[in-house]
Amino acid sequence: MAATQQNASIDREHWTGRIGFILAAAGSAIGLGNIWRFPYSVSEGGGGLFVIIYLFFVLGIGLPVLLAELSLGRQSQRNPVGAFKALIPGKFWPYVGGLGVLTGTAILAFYSVIAGWTVGYLGKSLSGTLAEATDGESSGAVFSSFVADPLWPVLLSGIFLAITLLVVRGGVAKGIERATKFLMPALLILLIALAIQALTLPGGIDGIIYLFTPDWSKLSLNVVMGALGQALFSLSLGMGAMITYGSYASKRENLWKSGTYIAIADTGIALLAGLIIFPTLFFAGAEPNAGPGLVFVVLPTIFNQMPFGSFFAIAFFSLLTIAALTSTVSLLEVAVAYFVDEKGWRRNKAATAISGFCFALAVPSALAFGAVPQLSGGEQSILPFNLDFLTLNNNIWGNYSLSIGAIFICIGVAWFWGVPKFLASLEDGEDRTFPMPGREVVGFLVKIICPLCVLIVFIFIIVTGNYF
Repeated sequence: MAATQQNASIDREHWTGRIGFILAAAGSAIGLGNIWRFPYSVSEGGGGLFVIIYLFFVLGIGLPVLLAELSLGRQSQRNPVGAFKALIPGKFWPYVGGLGVLTGTAILAFYSVIAGWTVGYLGKSLSGTLAEATDGESSGAVFSSFVADPLWPVLLSGIFLAITLLVVRGGVAKGIERATKFLMPALLILLIALAIQALTLPGGIDGIIYLFTPDWSKLSLNVVMGALGQALFSLSLGMGAMITYGSYASKRENLWKSGTYIAIADTGIALLAGLIIFPTLFFAGAEPNAGPGLVFVVLPTIFNQMPFGSFFAIAFFSLLTIAALTSTVSLLEVAVAYFVDEKGWRRNKAATAISGFCFALAVPSALAFGAVPQLSGGEQSILPFNLDFLTLNNNIWGNYSLSIGAIFICIGVAWFWGVPKFLASLEDGEDRTFPMPGREVVGFLVKIICPLCVLIVFIFIIVTGNYF
């Protein structure tokens, strides 16, 4: 085992530097949920009240779990399965890594469908056809017609997977890192430009005040659980992505700093999205809707009421497309790393085969909004709970499986690998000192508080049916 691990480490690709590592990992965490789920959660959770609770959980729960995953990867220099196999004795633990690989692959399959929608709406913005969305009814009709089409959602999902494949086939440094060094600055520039434009809208300042003013009357268990769930799931935890990206980090890398920068970047993007969404909504007197309804129905209507709205729409859907791509790249890389490390496949073969498999899985999700009634929920659905195929998969893999994975990662790191080894791994890099609350505190959080909190979220999801 030792010889195998050593050879894998010698031959393994690595990030060329800290910036590339942080940008790639932040890109994995930053996705569509930062753009549409966060504003909705803020609206439901009392504005600034939700933001305060969310920031607390990012620091106290999300960051320690993130550090646990990064340390597993960096110490083992392996994929999620190989990391557990190398560091934690026992036949059970590689299955935890395997769950992460399976979860990431399943999420990629249905996530690529929504990512394809963003490309479709970018095309509609460029062609001017989005101008048909003059009010809520017409905008909803445009969206319903688009997702119910039996061809375009499937085709666009395939195109998005093909672009993801091209990036991942290029390798760690020449593919993923090179792409994210372009995509992440572009994402930030678009966010800042859109936020500035949104702030100039009549009523825009009221949206900012709402975002940062807590409404303490909204404090409830649902708000607390929503903030905790958002903090956990927005950081791409529990599916092996951060283990995989951590495995490409140099032994000289300071994981304390890098992990903190990744969490700050993810949180900052969510807040910047709020600086775009809320001024825009207050300008039009509209309310945030959950999920796709916000960006594909509500916002296109508002764009057509704004000065230079067509340019705003093009920039916004470009932003969504970039955010989706940085996430799909990491999702594909998790499975690719597994087949390269554990099965000895060449990267091209692994990336191509997994992309093809994900496309086959994506087709039912792409057809689940009217094209095939049996997959679309309602009375004709052949699926459990009368859910559409995409929503069912999101609930299973994006909520249940991620929660289970995060719980066992914390238990494996703290109780079986051991807190001392975990903390020593974090301190392997250069410039070890960093203003954290203390190594003992972080160890305690990963050992007790983090798995307990994720378990509470998991139980909350089952009991209430409130998904993230």
